[in-house]
Amino acid sequence: MFQDKTLTCRDCGAEFIFTAGEQEFFAEKGFTNEPGRCLSCRQSRKQQRSGGSQRQMYPAVCANCGAETQVPFQPSGDRPVYCSDCFQARSRY
Repeated sequence: MFQDKTLTCRDCGAEFIFTAGEQEFFAEKGFTNEPGRCLSCRQSRKQQRSGGSQRQMYPAVCANCGAETQVPFQPSGDRPVYCSDCFQARSRY
């Protein structure tokens, strides 16, 4: 149904791929506009809005693959924590 699209960032002019998976996510959330910025520009803009401060990160061990990772919340130990790769893999289904 969805196919990867090449878009142009409105801030830096670089081309970036709006993947079929991202398009499906946008559709599920009811978003009607395509992203206007590449990942790098989105992250820069988000950091500027937050005053340039970095998020507090906490060490954790992935419950799926055992890799050491960092997460933006204090793990409580009562729920599994996943590295970004395992979290993304679980989120696709």
